[in-house]
Amino acid sequence: MTYDLTKGKVNRVLLKFTIPLFISVIFQQMYSMADSLIAGRFVGEDALAAVGASYPITNIFNAVAIGCNVGCSVVISQLFGAKDYKRVKTAASTSLIFCLVLGGVLTALGIALTPALMRAIDTPENIFNESALYLAIYVGGFTFLFIYNIANGIFNSLGDSKTSLYFLIFSSVFNVVLDYVLVVFFNMGVGGVAWATFIAQGIAGVLSVITLLKRLKTLPVTEKTEMFSFELLKRIARISIPSVLQQSFVSVGNVFIQKLINGFGSYVVAGFAAAFKLNMFTINALCTIGNGVSSFTAQNYGAKKYNRIKEGMKWGSVFSIIAGCIFAVTYLAFNEQLLRLFMEKSVNEETVVSGMAFLKTVSPFFCFIGLKLVFDGVLKGTGSMKLFMVVTFTDLILRVILAFVFAPIWGYEGIWCSWPVGWTTATVLSLIFYKGLSKKLKEKTE
Repeated sequence: MTYDLTKGKVNRVLLKFTIPLFISVIFQQMYSMADSLIAGRFVGEDALAAVGASYPITNIFNAVAIGCNVGCSVVISQLFGAKDYKRVKTAASTSLIFCLVLGGVLTALGIALTPALMRAIDTPENIFNESALYLAIYVGGFTFLFIYNIANGIFNSLGDSKTSLYFLIFSSVFNVVLDYVLVVFFNMGVGGVAWATFIAQGIAGVLSVITLLKRLKTLPVTEKTEMFSFELLKRIARISIPSVLQQSFVSVGNVFIQKLINGFGSYVVAGFAAAFKLNMFTINALCTIGNGVSSFTAQNYGAKKYNRIKEGMKWGSVFSIIAGCIFAVTYLAFNEQLLRLFMEKSVNEETVVSGMAFLKTVSPFFCFIGLKLVFDGVLKGTGSMKLFMVVTFTDLILRVILAFVFAPIWGYEGIWCSWPVGWTTATVLSLIFYKGLSKKLKEKTE
């Protein structure tokens, strides 16, 4: 089903749309959480570090998928809000065709460059082979991940946040079961963890595209539509390219930070890997609120209902602050217990201590990054990608520079301190840009 976000009471509409997104990201995070948890518990500390060491590289590939998701989602949301259903169908098929071609090219390049990429970030020798194996298999399934992300973005742009949730529940549970079976019963180690993700993502990607094609047929369009449009591809690219660049630079920045962390040895790498999984669990959960605001903004922007955009931002901020506080209190109170879920009982204490230090440092600032993501959602929904990129690059550049400045002074804890500074600065900047955009929308209303 499709859902019109331009009608109804804003808080109820946004909450109804966002809750399935929020639940879906919890299941989505089970992919990576299960990888690290099962690797750490049933294979060993080096396996946990191996999965974590490849994470910044996998993020570069994810950046392309997420960036293209943003582009097609914003454009299709605007077309759907304007009731231009014919071009909605064309934009959807254009996005799918393009992602299949680009996904295939990136998969081939990623597999060929895997050893060089792992060498580039100074992966410790004791975990190098397993890290490279995990990355190669993960990248091999990238096309499936890509088409799933595009389909998910299109579902959301049509106001349907439930269908992607159902696929995520299925694929996430399936992934966890496969992780356990391949690692515990077939003794496949890190390779088993990677293959479980590959298979689960593949099934989710194929099923989501089949369902999407059936859903698009229900749109009220009587005349024949184009399968591919260069004009719409350019429009999608104007949103996607800045978003891909933004996501990619963030991932490249994380590669530099990971390289710095690798210099402290595999114990700290393992501790950071576990803590960062928990951190990303929170960030991705908060991102769903920002994405919900983005889709809400885009539909209402397309329908020229600008007053609802401000109201959506207010309620998105409320939801984000509540969620951020819950995560912060949980991590501050139970950081050691949560980290030990990823580790064997005999784990080196430095691994636990380094992970605890990270969570204690970043958790109090979850509300700040949550607000930034809501403001970013409005900027993306209105197509203000230049402002969005400035905010993100400010956060990234600050974090990378400060990590290298603080590390010689305070060790790895100095690296952890770079996160709060970057988040807080970017939040203030994003708020300033939102205020300027809000004035322009108010002028259009008048």
